[in-house]
Amino acid sequence: MNYLKQIGLSLAVSAALLGASDLANAQGRRGRGEERRQENQAQRDQRQQERQQAQQNRQQEQQQRWEQRRQEQQRDSQERQQRWEQQRQQQQRDSQERQQRWEQQRQQQQRNDQQRQEQIRQSQEREQRWQRQREDQIRQSQEREQQWQRQRQQQQNNRDWDRNRNDRDRDNNWRQRNWQQEQQQRAERYRQDWQRRQNYLYQRQRLLEQQRRLNQLRYQQRYLEQLRRDQLRLQQWRYNDYGPYNYRYRRGGSYYETNRYGAEMLQRAINDGYREGFYAGQADREDGYGFNPEEAYGYQDASYGYDAYYVDLSDYQYYFREGFRRGYEDGYYSRSQYGRYSNGSYSILGTILEQILGLQLLN
Repeated sequence: MNYLKQIGLSLAVSAALLGASDLANAQGRRGRGEERRQENQAQRDQRQQERQQAQQNRQQEQQQRWEQRRQEQQRDSQERQQRWEQQRQQQQRDSQERQQRWEQQRQQQQRNDQQRQEQIRQSQEREQRWQRQREDQIRQSQEREQQWQRQRQQQQNNRDWDRNRNDRDRDNNWRQRNWQQEQQQRAERYRQDWQRRQNYLYQRQRLLEQQRRLNQLRYQQRYLEQLRRDQLRLQQWRYNDYGPYNYRYRRGGSYYETNRYGAEMLQRAINDGYREGFYAGQADREDGYGFNPEEAYGYQDASYGYDAYYVDLSDYQYYFREGFRRGYEDGYYSRSQYGRYSNGSYSILGTILEQILGLQLLN
């Protein structure tokens, strides 16, 4: 038992010694762990301080760069502001100059408009006077025609004019005695009408210039030059006897009579009208303008080639326009339906001329 007790005591002492040793070892390990922890903490603190210092350095550098950029941007902004102010002042000066020029142009335009209105008013007054004169002339012509018809009817009550040559000769002699005075009156009316048509021509010339219809403008100027040559020719007008009335022509379902010279002049009217219409239609096509023969000055005037011999101006204009419309159509569509080109000029076909005029020889 004692032995067993000694053994138990020895075991207890050994266990106590082992526990104390383990406790000492554990405390030693805890001490060394604490030291390492403190060292690691110190290293972490140092790294943290280094990172903070580096971050502060970067922030300072960024602040410096930002400040530099801000100063550069401020300088750029000041320069842009200066340039904008200079541009604004320049624009103000330009605007003032444009306003002044516009005001000058507006005043000039007002003066021009007033002048045009005055010219239009004067032209309208001349047109009204001309219209009244023309109505008086037509009325007088109708009265003379009625008087002549009454006299002719009285002569035909006892004789057949178509079969009796002597009666026709007497009738022609009567006309001949009064024809010289009629011819002089026709020539004078034509010269008076020339001024009115010339004023209208100038107005139309300005309109063509505004519309930039250069080809039609050139045609109109050429037509005007031909009219001026006609005027110079008519200044040398002298009455001539071209024989009795031995031709008749058709107009509007009725027949009218003239002599050889009058018949030739009506034929020239149709042919000249075709030629001038061809040039006018060709000019409108080249200008890109719409088909409108009645708007052309040649059609409205229709007096080119007229010399006041044996044919009234209204008859001459009627046949001139008949040729003009057909020539304009051929010229505008670049074809030869009604005429042909020969020897450097355009002329209407003979069959078409005969259809329009219906000219007949009486004896």
